[in-house]
Amino acid sequence: MRNTMKVAKWEIKRNMKSKSFIIGLFLTPIIFLAFFLLPDLFKSDDEAATTTVYVNDQLGVYELLEAAAANTEWQMEQTDTTEQEATAALEEKKDAAYIFINEQAVETGKVAVYTHEDTSSAFMDEVQILGGPLQMVQIEKLGLTAAEAAVVAQGVVFEDASEETKEGGLFSENMLERVIPGAFAAVVMLSIVFTGMAIFQSASQEKKDKIAEIILSSLTPAELMQGKIIGYFVLGIIQVVVYIVIALPVLIWKIDFPIIEYLLVPELLVLLFISILGYLLYAALFVGIGATMADISTAGNFQGMVMMLPFSPFLFIAPVFSDPSGFWAQLGSYIPFTSPGVLILRLSLLEEWPWVEIIIAIGILAVSVWVFMKLAGKIFKIGILMYGKNATPGEIWKWIRA
Repeated sequence: MRNTMKVAKWEIKRNMKSKSFIIGLFLTPIIFLAFFLLPDLFKSDDEAATTTVYVNDQLGVYELLEAAAANTEWQMEQTDTTEQEATAALEEKKDAAYIFINEQAVETGKVAVYTHEDTSSAFMDEVQILGGPLQMVQIEKLGLTAAEAAVVAQGVVFEDASEETKEGGLFSENMLERVIPGAFAAVVMLSIVFTGMAIFQSASQEKKDKIAEIILSSLTPAELMQGKIIGYFVLGIIQVVVYIVIALPVLIWKIDFPIIEYLLVPELLVLLFISILGYLLYAALFVGIGATMADISTAGNFQGMVMMLPFSPFLFIAPVFSDPSGFWAQLGSYIPFTSPGVLILRLSLLEEWPWVEIIIAIGILAVSVWVFMKLAGKIFKIGILMYGKNATPGEIWKWIRA
């Protein structure tokens, strides 16, 4: 174990001194924040500006109109400006509008609205919310009582009463409580898995430079392999910590919901445990296959297909989103290569966790990690000292059986 930790420390120090690793470490969260924040910077002034709405009220309904517009970004004011004066007045008032409420508007159902050329084009859609109070006036003129007029004025609304609508969609409060821990676990898994992909290049490069012979003169192949896996795991965790330090304060500032409260829940421990098992599974594949190659630039189809396995959970994204408890979602949970990603996605969507399925899936994943670690150890032991060509699937099978 002492030699294993020496190798892990060596890998950490070597990468932390690498310019490419340091640049990637800070550049990734900065690029993410740029994509997150840039749309706000390029948002036009028209969309952000407050519209000043001047109301010439000849019917005494201004308070009702103001209440109807309570949820808008308008600044409402009463005015004595006439329709003849409105056009001239708008020339000096950017992003403003004049509305004239009079007997003629109630009788004809047409309200005159004058807007500045810089007023948002969405204003004419928003102004329709003032129709409710004016409809009340129309109904009262027909002789109905105030209560009867209120019932008629509220109109008829068709609502989708399905279960999905009650949940409120992916960004509803109920969903965010489950999605945020799952998203964080997915970020952790992707970070350590992508960092772990460097194991593939590291093993292949040391073999090409014949550094492996020197290293193996003082420790065993198993210690070298385990040290690489631990070292790149720590590098992945360092990357996650940098993400949190740079991106989380910005997200808390920009997003109006309690991210920390949703994140620090007991379920997060289960999700992180699945992420770590996923890393160990893929790391065993990376280090084993990396040792079979003479040079990373000569990777064959077989080795290339193995490197694509971490992306295999994407095959189940559509079935899991459509039915997280369905057959395909369950199947993806039990296949070792897809299990980490599918489990995290399912547990982020399900309101109640199927603990029996979770325990079985984690058990299969843990056994798979143990099996692939053993197989990777056998491949690494022979492959790291083989030079001149990439190993064929037949040769790898012989090493495993030896």
